[in-house]
Amino acid sequence: MKNERVYMKNAKYILISALSIFLLLFIWYLVTDVMKIFTPSLLPSPITVIKTFIVKLYDKSPDGATMIEHMASSLQITLIGYFLGLIIGIPLGILMAWYKPVDMFVRPLFDLLRPIPGIAWIPLMIIFFGIGIMSKAMVIFLSSFIACVVNSYSGIRQTKDVHIWVGKTSGASNWQLLYMIAIPTSVPMILTGVRSALGASWTALVAAELLASTKGLGFMIQQSRGMYRTDIIIAGMIAIGIIGSILTYLIGLIEKLILRGAKW
Repeated sequence: MKNERVYMKNAKYILISALSIFLLLFIWYLVTDVMKIFTPSLLPSPITVIKTFIVKLYDKSPDGATMIEHMASSLQITLIGYFLGLIIGIPLGILMAWYKPVDMFVRPLFDLLRPIPGIAWIPLMIIFFGIGIMSKAMVIFLSSFIACVVNSYSGIRQTKDVHIWVGKTSGASNWQLLYMIAIPTSVPMILTGVRSALGASWTALVAAELLASTKGLGFMIQQSRGMYRTDIIIAGMIAIGIIGSILTYLIGLIEKLILRGAKW
């Protein structure tokens, strides 16, 4: 009975979400194909955009690559910078929160870098690494790194004093307190940082590809802008949204599995 109620509730949310997308498409169709408020070159109809999206999956014109090739390039660069940010950012945030000397040493530099958006690093990265994969991966790394450090630090700092006290009275060492108490209780916050880092990474990638790239969804959109191909621009935006939603869903699924398995 409980499972049936949960199923009906989820089905209701899915229906509402589907209706919102349908309403957007209907209004879009209405102002383009029926009322013809906008010219096709300014705002193509949803039917035209869907056809362009399908054709672009196998057609390399006009930018020299298919949609799938652009997606693959964007995903490759995103995952490189994203996982690099996770591997370095999460441990650093934990160490900063747990060891005062590390915090005092790293915090001034981190506070200096934190307000700088990833996009601001693009010109410098181009100078250092050119317009290849590495320059964009480093921009994504910085965006992912900041989110991971902040959430890992906050998660460790929010460990309840009573848990630490219980550990100390049981004779646990400082390392055992960190490994067995602080890190497990901070996992939800760390996973929130992992999700935030993904969104920041994907946003930074598209911005980087708009400015410096030879392939990728951002590059495709930029090239189409110069050719006044609004249909390809919107198709690229849809692809960005779809991939971003899928990645966010996968991260959320992994987060639920980890928290459910650990019973936090």
